[in-house]
Amino acid sequence: MEGQRWLPLEANPEFLRQLGLVPTWQFGDVYGLEAEVLSLVPRPVCAVLLLFPITEKYETFRREEEAKMKAQGQELSSDVYFMKQTIGNACGTIGLIHAVANNQRYLEFEPNSPLKAFLLQSAKMSPEEKAAFLEKDESIRVTHESSAQEGQTEAPSLDEKVDLHFIAFVNVEGHLYELDGRKPFPIVHGKTTEDTFLEDSAEVCKKFMARDPQELRFTVVALSKA
Repeated sequence: MEGQRWLPLEANPEFLRQLGLVPTWQFGDVYGLEAEVLSLVPRPVCAVLLLFPITEKYETFRREEEAKMKAQGQELSSDVYFMKQTIGNACGTIGLIHAVANNQRYLEFEPNSPLKAFLLQSAKMSPEEKAAFLEKDESIRVTHESSAQEGQTEAPSLDEKVDLHFIAFVNVEGHLYELDGRKPFPIVHGKTTEDTFLEDSAEVCKKFMARDPQELRFTVVALSKA
């Protein structure tokens, strides 16, 4: 990811609205992963985003996981929309695209939605082709930059190193998928249901936190019916 770089994007709810997503579903903070806290999250939930720090411990795990998955293989649904990340600092946008793309059966778009057009045109592309297509999409880039500038904190410069990363969790055909553009393929975390999806995603998030117990920089948001 030494080519294009975008400004880091916070969880700005206006971003998807500006791209033409009708706000019938909205992202909200998940304030804890305990059962009693999860019970307060509006249902149904169709996607979860995790923001976490990229540390040496995580990178070691990621390399080991990739080697293990390549050796033993995975059964992946052809219906999973997955794209690679080739643009620096674009993980927030790619996480949102993964969340929306895999839940189009629930979501509504404005007639001239740039995001809907992107999803339709890239649906049959490979993960690498989707990444290249995003590099050329001016409407999404401009909206990303605008949303990053409007975030809650002062946006860092394009050259500033950011060690936080967004990934998405979605339910496709009854299986819990982790979608991370830094990885070569989706990761399947077993079976799930619409009713247990948030709790199942929370269990995976707990594993991320357990790998770096000294780290506090974890944020979880859920895409829920408004």
